[in-house]
Amino acid sequence: MKINIYYGGRGILDDPSLYVVNKIREVLTELNVRVELFKLYELRNTITTLPASINDCDGILLATTLEWFGIGGFMQQFLDACWLYGNREKIAVTYMYPIVISTTYGEKEAMAGMQSAWELLGGIAAAGLTAFVNNVRAFETNPAYNGIIEKFAESVYRTTSQKTQMMPSSTQSMKKLSGAIPNMPLTPQETEQLSKYAADETYVQQQKEDIAELTSLFKGKLEKTQVDESTQYIADFEKHFNPGVVSGAVYRFDIKGREQPLILVISEGNLECFYGERSETDLRCKLESDIMDEIVAGRMTVQRAFMTGAIQAKGDIKLLRELDQIFTF
Repeated sequence: MKINIYYGGRGILDDPSLYVVNKIREVLTELNVRVELFKLYELRNTITTLPASINDCDGILLATTLEWFGIGGFMQQFLDACWLYGNREKIAVTYMYPIVISTTYGEKEAMAGMQSAWELLGGIAAAGLTAFVNNVRAFETNPAYNGIIEKFAESVYRTTSQKTQMMPSSTQSMKKLSGAIPNMPLTPQETEQLSKYAADETYVQQQKEDIAELTSLFKGKLEKTQVDESTQYIADFEKHFNPGVVSGAVYRFDIKGREQPLILVISEGNLECFYGERSETDLRCKLESDIMDEIVAGRMTVQRAFMTGAIQAKGDIKLLRELDQIFTF
């Protein structure tokens, strides 16, 4: 028989949970039980891989120290990892014994929360051990307390080895009725491999960068296939043209990658917009297509694009300001 112990405290000196864990470990070892201790604070970067360690044990102890509120981040991360990457079929036959030693208020509530979490995962939540400790030395040297810890360890051995049947709980019943907890459509081997990748921050970051690059690539190709460059932007300028602004000028936009420039001819409150050549222009602007996209989307003004260097202009520069008045994007 094998028991895994997952310690979710911070590993500080005189942590009462560590004392309890080591005491239980001694008793179980004397009973010829193989015991493996996982200190989550030392394994913080690989917590997502730890649910795989449940696959070769008969029961687990989840031990944590309640220092101010709740079970602590490391234990919560471990339970989250069990939800995401755990083998639900193995969890369903695994006994879990919660241990919450508190230096403040709320140890019983924390234990109940851990039991509910394990039941929601489909596992078997057994009776746990809680205690409030305000004096670590007095706690460790108290014979009665040590006797309780030893009896708890013996109970863990008997319950796990005999596969004692547990009374039904409302959490398990509601889980079955709601059907809101689907199992991952992966084999245990695939789940274990996935959890290893998820724990590798370098791998995850590289995957995010690759996905972003591919998204940008395919988006660009899709836009090129869907947009008619011979008419692009014309409808935008025509739709947002403000004829009430008195102005008469010819604007030329040289958009990088386009064979012909975009010409805007404004005369007597009318607009003529087309791609082609015009011998005489009052203002000539050179810009990238993504800057033009920002302008027609209303996220950038022509004046601002010029001031930031995104537009290179030649001719009557004061007409740049008028463009933002004539076309209200």
